[in-house]
Amino acid sequence: MNRYPLWKYAILLVALLVGLIYTLPNLFGEAPAVQVSSGRATLKIDSSVATRVEEALTQAGLKADFVQFEGNSVKARFGDTDTQIKAKDTIVKALNPDPADPSYIVALNLLSRSPHWLTAVHALPMSLGLDLRGGVHFLMQVDMKSALTKKAESLTGDVRQLLRDKNLRHAGIVREGDSVTVRFRDRETFTAARGLLEDELLDLQWTETPDGADIKLVGVLKPAASRLVQEAALKQNITTLHNRINELGVSEPVIQQQGADRVVVQLPGVQDTAKAKDIIGRTATLEVRMVDESTEAAAAAAGTGPVPFGTERYTERNGVALIVKRQVVLTGENLTDAQAGFDGQTQEPTVNLTLDAKGARIFKDVTRENIGKRMAILLFEKGKGEVVTAPVIRAEIGGGRVQISGRMTTAEAADTSLLLRAGSLAAPMEIIEERTIGPSLGADNISKGFNSVLYGFTAIAVFMCLYYMLFGMFSTLALAFNLLLLVSVLSMLQASLTLPGMAAIALTLGMAIDANVLINERVRDELRNGASPQAAIHNGYERAFATILDSNVTTLIAGLALLAFGSGPVRGFAVVHCLGILTSMFSAVVFSRGLVNLWYGRQKKLKGVSIGQVWKPAADVGAKR
Repeated sequence: MNRYPLWKYAILLVALLVGLIYTLPNLFGEAPAVQVSSGRATLKIDSSVATRVEEALTQAGLKADFVQFEGNSVKARFGDTDTQIKAKDTIVKALNPDPADPSYIVALNLLSRSPHWLTAVHALPMSLGLDLRGGVHFLMQVDMKSALTKKAESLTGDVRQLLRDKNLRHAGIVREGDSVTVRFRDRETFTAARGLLEDELLDLQWTETPDGADIKLVGVLKPAASRLVQEAALKQNITTLHNRINELGVSEPVIQQQGADRVVVQLPGVQDTAKAKDIIGRTATLEVRMVDESTEAAAAAAGTGPVPFGTERYTERNGVALIVKRQVVLTGENLTDAQAGFDGQTQEPTVNLTLDAKGARIFKDVTRENIGKRMAILLFEKGKGEVVTAPVIRAEIGGGRVQISGRMTTAEAADTSLLLRAGSLAAPMEIIEERTIGPSLGADNISKGFNSVLYGFTAIAVFMCLYYMLFGMFSTLALAFNLLLLVSVLSMLQASLTLPGMAAIALTLGMAIDANVLINERVRDELRNGASPQAAIHNGYERAFATILDSNVTTLIAGLALLAFGSGPVRGFAVVHCLGILTSMFSAVVFSRGLVNLWYGRQKKLKGVSIGQVWKPAADVGAKR
């Protein structure tokens, strides 16, 4: 009746082993480390950088636990913070000979002390949030006025293009703040132009204003359009920050909207505020320009002549100089997507661009007029521009889909598409609040959170063992198994643990033991009603399950609601809460019954069970006398 088949014990044993393996990394703590990342969007980190770091450390007589290339960065772990700081200075001198123009970002970081055999099976510690690990917090304000101005500038170009296409003469088009002003000399042209602009540019509200002998038509963004522009600017800025920070390999960054025009950026583990500012400031501007292929430009590129008027000198990715015209054909605002692919005929790696309607129209005109000439795509970062690629225009390109190819590897095509997708900020951002949480404060928070869980577990264990005797011991072991499973699942999911998450773990312990209390009391009821010990155990677990399921499902619904509608700390609490409910049901029902069956199930003539005092009604006691 109360015996588990071997396959059930095998499942429990596997779950226990997996829980132990994936929980272990959290017990080793973190060690000081140095992280090397790319300081330029066009510079890629590879294994050769790890070799250079090792050589620099060896020459300086500094010993690292290991130096490894991982993802988009090189990480070196050290035994103490003094060695870490010396190593950082050494690596900076080795990788950035010119401090004014650094190619690499060298930042202090923290890495797990887990042994390599755990890392080999992808057993990694939970990511710690800003309040536990320490790091930097920024509150950034988006300049929405600049976003509206940029939109008005774009609409000014559209107005000029529309009037040119319809051959409607005007006396001048200017942008004044976030409005567009068009002047006309005669009423007939004004009427035709107003009808055209009202039909084509629906985002603007057009009004007539007298201006001496001329007629002035002023277009102002409608409130709904203005709101959409601001929302789009905020979303684009958040996306751009995500792209840049993710490239640097910062663990578990938090980038989220706060209010109508603010963005919160949290970088756990980054203690250097200056470097953190450098990271979030890495936003690029994309521009498309024509290459000057005149004789004077060729001489300037070779270094034997001056740069012609109206042009600028840049370098390609291979270091070759290129003379580019100042006039900007397109910007990153006109690019909607960039993906790596292959040419259908030559099977060469390509970068496939998708432009918006305005960009497609401009690109079609430019390519039609410049067949056989080179077009340069430049990426500007921190005021410095580099040529990502400069293909030759083979034919007129329409439809808004552009293919860039020629002498690119598959990796280079993927990197180029990533850079182009990253785009630029839709509006400038300013840091209005910054906060640094040191590692000592984070360690103190971890200690307090750990103690709250430990003391809560100990108090529950003592009560259960005193009140339910051996069954209380089984319940305590099931609770420990539940905690082990919860931590291991969080580690496998690489969830970010914060103080609210630790509070959820402590709450989960109290909720998990509730299921065991229901089971134990149900077993007592069966014994009180005269059932045999084996029958009482069997019926206690079977009949308590429905109640346990109902209570946990209703609690899970509340947790899912927090997960769906909450954000930040509330969401972190909800994740741990929901996972804890699932692991507690498994441990309370399956694992604890496995222990009880293992202990009592083999006894054929069981006379009693150790479950504490079974109180019987006074009437029944009197009847027996």
